[in-house]
Amino acid sequence: MKSVAIQIQNRGTIAGNLCNASPAADGVLLYLHSMRRWNSRPVAGCGECVSRIHRGKPEDTAAADELLTAVIVPRTLADAASSFVKLGARRYLVISISMVAAVVLADGDGRVAAARVAVGSCSAVARRLPQLEQDLIGAPVDAGLGARVRVEHLAGLSPIDDVRATADYRRDASLTLVQRVLNRCAEKH
Repeated sequence: MKSVAIQIQNRGTIAGNLCNASPAADGVLLYLHSMRRWNSRPVAGCGECVSRIHRGKPEDTAAADELLTAVIVPRTLADAASSFVKLGARRYLVISISMVAAVVLADGDGRVAAARVAVGSCSAVARRLPQLEQDLIGAPVDAGLGARVRVEHLAGLSPIDDVRATADYRRDASLTLVQRVLNRCAEKH
């Protein structure tokens, strides 16, 4: 029964993180079932679409009589390498200063065919970096992949000053984290 408890805990953590509408929440396609309507309504997630469900306030995510019943993660980049890194002030139970996820798909010639890069905790909602994703297309998937990241690629982020970090620190740390996750993706190819 212990493994079942871990599975339930993991599902509960994902659902709670999504419904909490935290800027650090990972966005995915999710369904909210309404007890008054008994029908599903899909809610888009991930990157630029996550702003439709996460506007920085939990009450914008779901109505009082809705319950999250499914989290669907589409597998759009089969055989791609991925990496995730989170920066916080302590090891466990941490609220992120910055977090970055990336997925890189290589073509048959060892070049980037597709890329997805998102940064959390540095804006009101998690943000994808579409200009960086576009600029990576055709680049060699090698140890220098992270070096292609420029400060301008993070221009869409709007980090804040708070008790965990300053906006400048978040911006600088996010640049380093994006470079690291891209290098990790390259190592996996």
